[in-house]
Amino acid sequence: MPIKIPDSLPATSILEGENIFVMTEVRALHQRIRPLKVLILNLMPTKIVTETQFLRKLSNTPLQIQVEFLQTATYKSSHVDPSHLDSFYTTFDQIKDRYYDGMIITGAPLEHVPCESAAYWPELCEIMEWSTTHVHSTMHVCWGAFAGLYYHYGVPKYDRDTKLFGVFPHTPMPEKRHSPLFRGLDDVFYSPHSRATELHAEDIYQVPELEMMSMSPQAGVFVVKSKDNKRFFILGHPEYDIDTLANEYWRDKNKGLPIQIPENYFPDDDPTKTPIVTWRTTGQLLYTNWLNYYVYQTTPYNLEDLKTGKVNFD
Repeated sequence: MPIKIPDSLPATSILEGENIFVMTEVRALHQRIRPLKVLILNLMPTKIVTETQFLRKLSNTPLQIQVEFLQTATYKSSHVDPSHLDSFYTTFDQIKDRYYDGMIITGAPLEHVPCESAAYWPELCEIMEWSTTHVHSTMHVCWGAFAGLYYHYGVPKYDRDTKLFGVFPHTPMPEKRHSPLFRGLDDVFYSPHSRATELHAEDIYQVPELEMMSMSPQAGVFVVKSKDNKRFFILGHPEYDIDTLANEYWRDKNKGLPIQIPENYFPDDDPTKTPIVTWRTTGQLLYTNWLNYYVYQTTPYNLEDLKTGKVNFD
């Protein structure tokens, strides 16, 4: 798929170097189709790395996608050059009157912090509420999933006794094996996790608007969605690069912080060895299946129909 992004975004050259079809704004102007409009609320401090990871996962369908990046106005990241944010990011006030086919709300390094204690929680709540009328379907990832499930459905998160850190196997729920979301995935598929919190399955089952899609014996709840397909929640990081967990491990190790070797990641649990990627297909298919079956095939051609309720999620 060609991804329509600004010509000078740092991810452009990285993705082109991987032979991923990136369409510049100039070329996109000459195509006579409507691109899907996808908004990414990037809550991660490593903005450029996260941008590249998600753009890579949205890069394998014949669809043209116009990607925009959103930042919070109430909290400014200190881990990225302000000029990058000024050049490539908007704030909610700038886009609140627009409509989008899809939206991704990323994770955030908030670990044990209660949702209400996040510096930008009121703003995030406003954005999530706005998404109900201005976005056709929203994907919430890791902390973004905890936040979305708590805000929309009152589902609480719980602190774990030990951090879930590594790559773990997952399976669809038996009744969801043939869901379009899992199309192309093996019966057992893998995803990285790095979190100190979890959900309890019984809380999900008590909400009639939600469907449990996938669980793991080790990682617990993995994928949840709303029955109307308007919201998806992924409790891991299938978009992670080969070295993301390694970088986190060595970062904490070098700081003298307590950190275990990520499970099922380094060959022989030897952190000097190069990890073997076992989750690339999971990340690719979860995001592109969502984009294809739950966004592209059901979104209205005229996005302003979202405000009139002329939306088909069947």
